[in-house]
Amino acid sequence: MCNHYVPASATALARQFGVAMRHDYRHHDVFPRTPGLFIRRDRHAPRYERELVEGQWGLIPWFAKTARLSYATNNARAEELEAKASYKLPWARSQRCLIPAEVFWEPCWETGKNVWWSFRRADGAAFALAGLWNAWVDRNTGAEHESYTMLTVNADTHPLFRRMHRPDPNAPPEAQDKRMVVVLEAEAWDEWLEAPPEHARALIRQAPAEIFDAAPDPGRKQR
Repeated sequence: MCNHYVPASATALARQFGVAMRHDYRHHDVFPRTPGLFIRRDRHAPRYERELVEGQWGLIPWFAKTARLSYATNNARAEELEAKASYKLPWARSQRCLIPAEVFWEPCWETGKNVWWSFRRADGAAFALAGLWNAWVDRNTGAEHESYTMLTVNADTHPLFRRMHRPDPNAPPEAQDKRMVVVLEAEAWDEWLEAPPEHARALIRQAPAEIFDAAPDPGRKQR
């Protein structure tokens, strides 16, 4: 489960993702229920284009009574997309997005204590993480709130991410349900944003350990 990341730089957003920069862009730490950036198919363009959107990291489902949720929706288990109430409509409607990230952090408990690790791409590029978005309308005010969630997959067999997160002492190693983000390579971006759900699901899988530059980060900001 990812709960802290920094978005891609303005340069990476323009050169790597090909999206127009927002006037309110900020290169800042993003935590659950705080504003972050995501890229989706432009809802208003006559033909396929990408747009950069700011929204809450934590998807606000259609049935929410308020934009400020009491439960966490910043990570969505890929296995539950078709069934879980918070995500099944955005998934069915192909409301998928890319989350551009420069770096994210995960906790490692191999020493018996929480040691934060930072994760960057080994090639120096920004990550494009798979996500879902939703636009929720406040029935009292009519205001529209953009929001998004980050997809995760099981990582019990992954050589790197199976080392992350606190282990469950009551579960065997092959049934820990460790989680990792879904990294999409550039050749899959348009398909992820455009394709029907049955085609997009084939893109949800573990990323090779070699693409990550991961190491303990004692300077990781706490919150």
